Amino acid sequence: MSDWNRRDSLRWLGGLAASGWPGVQLLAAPAAGSQRLLVVMLRGAYDATNTLIPYSSSFYYEARPNLAIAKPGSDALSALELTADWGLHPALRASLLPLWQAKSLAFVPFSGLEDPSRSHFEMQDKIEFGRGSRSNDYSSGFLNRLAAELSPTPRALAFTNTLPPIFRGSVRVPNMALERGGIPPVSSQEALQTEQIVRMYQDTPLAAPVREGFDTRQRVQQDLAGEMEAASRGATAPRGLARSAPRIAKLLRDSYRIGFIDVGRWDTHVAQGGATGMLADRLSELGDGLAILARELGDVWAHTTVVVVSEFGRTFRENGNRGTDHGHGSALWVLGGSVRGGRVLGEQVASQPQTLNDNRDWPVLNDYRAVLAGLFGRWYGLSPAALARVFPGAPPQDVGLI
Repeated sequence: MSDWNRRDSLRWLGGLAASGWPGVQLLAAPAAGSQRLLVVMLRGAYDATNTLIPYSSSFYYEARPNLAIAKPGSDALSALELTADWGLHPALRASLLPLWQAKSLAFVPFSGLEDPSRSHFEMQDKIEFGRGSRSNDYSSGFLNRLAAELSPTPRALAFTNTLPPIFRGSVRVPNMALERGGIPPVSSQEALQTEQIVRMYQDTPLAAPVREGFDTRQRVQQDLAGEMEAASRGATAPRGLARSAPRIAKLLRDSYRIGFIDVGRWDTHVAQGGATGMLADRLSELGDGLAILARELGDVWAHTTVVVVSEFGRTFRENGNRGTDHGHGSALWVLGGSVRGGRVLGEQVASQPQTLNDNRDWPVLNDYRAVLAGLFGRWYGLSPAALARVFPGAPPQDVGLI
């Protein structure tokens, strides 16, 4: 169970405000060497469209009759209004909404890598290597190249079971496994509902087909859970991030300047849910983890930037299983005490049929490499030549994150 709630958020933010932080935000870059950077990789391609919700689009509600989140309103299950066009999933009310209101959280929708592949493994590798869609150079990941460009070379750590591609390269980077998260079991509520329906048809001609239907559904769910496990590549579960956040924060406070963690279980082909359900539960756990991390970093939060990225987005329209399939454009999250947050940044278009990629997905309008190059240029003061070595072929795009 999460140990983070809205009261925690308000108390923490109030404490920071009292300590003199200007809007819980540092408007100048921290001193060289004091910056912390944590990249969070969501393996499995989370559904950005039901996280950063284009609620001003009538097409969004037409395309997702079962999954769409209601427009902002008084209902607790409605989207949380961020701007006139964008809302936040209500599962993030207690954790990330306070950070947005404190201007410590920004989003860059329509981000990703311009690549036609919809393979989890191929795209995760390409995102982590950061060399673009046409490169076959797998010798180093972009975080390792970033560390090599900084002086003095910062201590870096992967909070993973094995060294991830993003940290391969000339700079020696250790890894430290956090807890592993297994496939979540069938919820007690779902099991109870199944049993009630089976009992309702007991001793009737429909008893056998009803039981067979539930057995088939369970087998399909097990098969899909296996696929989700594979797409996660052994990453920790969202709830694992919340449990590990205090330890990660301590290591970033005391010893390390660059970190990476991967979080899995985002491949939601079936029964994704809307305001409640599977995706909502995972967003809630992820949001709790990020909020706890921010709280535990304390005054170091002013010197910390957290980037949340995924390999691609998901289809704009829901599928026949009340889920979404592999897509294209996603949304980048950037959090931190120096972030000029409370804004949705980067190039954007209205979510309409004619603006979709291949008539099915969000397009990629903001190359994540160019956006991060712009961010790193501001954050670390790196030269254009250094940024070109971190992200070859991706001219920096300064969208104003810092």
